[in-house]
Amino acid sequence: MGHAGMAATAVRYLRSVGAPTTTGPAEAHPAAAGPCAVPRPRLRAVGDDERAPLDPVEFRRVLGNFATGVTVVTAPATEGEPGPAGFACQSFSSLSLDPPLVSFMVARTSTTWPRIARAGVFCVNVLGADQGELCRGFAVSGADKFAGVAYDAAPVSGSPRLTGAPAWIDCTIHAVHTGGDHLIVVGRVDALGAEDDGEPLLFHRGRFGRFTP
Repeated sequence: MGHAGMAATAVRYLRSVGAPTTTGPAEAHPAAAGPCAVPRPRLRAVGDDERAPLDPVEFRRVLGNFATGVTVVTAPATEGEPGPAGFACQSFSSLSLDPPLVSFMVARTSTTWPRIARAGVFCVNVLGADQGELCRGFAVSGADKFAGVAYDAAPVSGSPRLTGAPAWIDCTIHAVHTGGDHLIVVGRVDALGAEDDGEPLLFHRGRFGRFTP
């Protein structure tokens, strides 16, 4: 399935949860999208009566002990949008070798995710130790996140590939699943690359850090 089919699948998901979408050719003619046109169950967040009795502050404090790398997920602009989309993301991981899949999690309330979904593609930019300020810029909602940011186009999707990022993974949206108040986005890897050196940017207990061998 090409980018148009993946975008149509994402748009159908967005419509199922009431998010605004634009209509593309595959959405107007579901048969063109093949098996993905089969109706899916309505997706939702966890209900109030299903929540475990956990203090959210304590939850974040404990889980903050798990150090992660930091990425910026980007997507090209689609018709009618002023520019590309992107957001800072810690919850990225490799998922499968055969086929090559990766995943990231995004809040259901994200205003950037619908733009990525409409594009049907994305690029994961793995940030280096000296790119903390760049990460902060992409963590701000509503700002022009690409102002003053150097990038070129990833080879398959055309998504922004940020200059200086030690590694990048160019993907097509493969599947979207619910995970409570987040969405689990699975991408099929179309191209990727990395530098041979450079330290990663780490995040631990609410602060950026560096890897010390």
